[in-house]
Amino acid sequence: MGEAAEYFSKDFDWEELRIRVENDPLLQYHLLPFQPCDSIPSVSAEADSDAWSRFHLRHSSGKFFKERRYLLKEFPELVSCKKNCKVLEVGCGNGSTALPILRGNENIVIYACDCSTETLERAKEILNDVGIASLKDRFRPFYCDFSTSKFPTWLACNSCRGNTSLQQTSFTTPEKEGSQATEPEKSECCIGGVDFLTLIFTLSAVPLQRIPASIRECYMALKPGGLLLFRDYGLYDMTMLRFGQDQRVGFRAYVRLDGTRSYFFCLNTLRDLFVTAGFVELELEYCCVKSLNRRNGKSMERVWVHGKFQKPVS
Repeated sequence: MGEAAEYFSKDFDWEELRIRVENDPLLQYHLLPFQPCDSIPSVSAEADSDAWSRFHLRHSSGKFFKERRYLLKEFPELVSCKKNCKVLEVGCGNGSTALPILRGNENIVIYACDCSTETLERAKEILNDVGIASLKDRFRPFYCDFSTSKFPTWLACNSCRGNTSLQQTSFTTPEKEGSQATEPEKSECCIGGVDFLTLIFTLSAVPLQRIPASIRECYMALKPGGLLLFRDYGLYDMTMLRFGQDQRVGFRAYVRLDGTRSYFFCLNTLRDLFVTAGFVELELEYCCVKSLNRRNGKSMERVWVHGKFQKPVS
């Protein structure tokens, strides 16, 4: 990663944090193998979607919404890519990732999906409120839960998904304003896959058993040579350590009081998941950030995982 991103990733040493956590008796329950019990019910994909819809409705104010401008420093490829660059943002939420990317490069079109139609509507409202027509025109939202179903065929048809020598071509795009995926009107079958796919704090919300198939689906949506850009919760992040023992729903997996879930990734787990799906690892590291809680004056140690993975050209 470049010098511009150093501030976001090197405030403290992750190994030192690991030693502290693993030697703290009060935190030992985070390290124990998980034993499922009858008191923890299984949760359907629909319930997961409903929980995230409620989350975004509760936090729909402008005060909560913050653009993730740091992503342009973490992933400079999004700034330098050329005209007609296609990005698929998986789990777009309220648009906090899409908006800075669209601002940062006028050549980019973002196809943004989410498992909640209400959340998609909120993202469109936020983009509209910016008042810049070109941003709205380059934001193409559609409904899809990639953890339970395939991406629509207008992104990459069955033929293109299996074609490792796919050539870049111009295709008709789906309706810009609709939240439902629609087929292109002309004879071309799809847009031919995307140049970039972003997974920004999305994969951690997917139950672990559904993650391998979800990553493989991301692989299929990319053009050969395309990049998957990843950022999510890392092992021993402050948020993980605050979960109580009764909130564990799996090894390194937890459920919040509002029903939303979160998994905390270690580098080896992520590496295995992406390489098994066919990706080539380009970058993978912990981002260790100290931030100040202005309310109580305490320093918070945040751990995220930064990754770049490429779909091979052949």
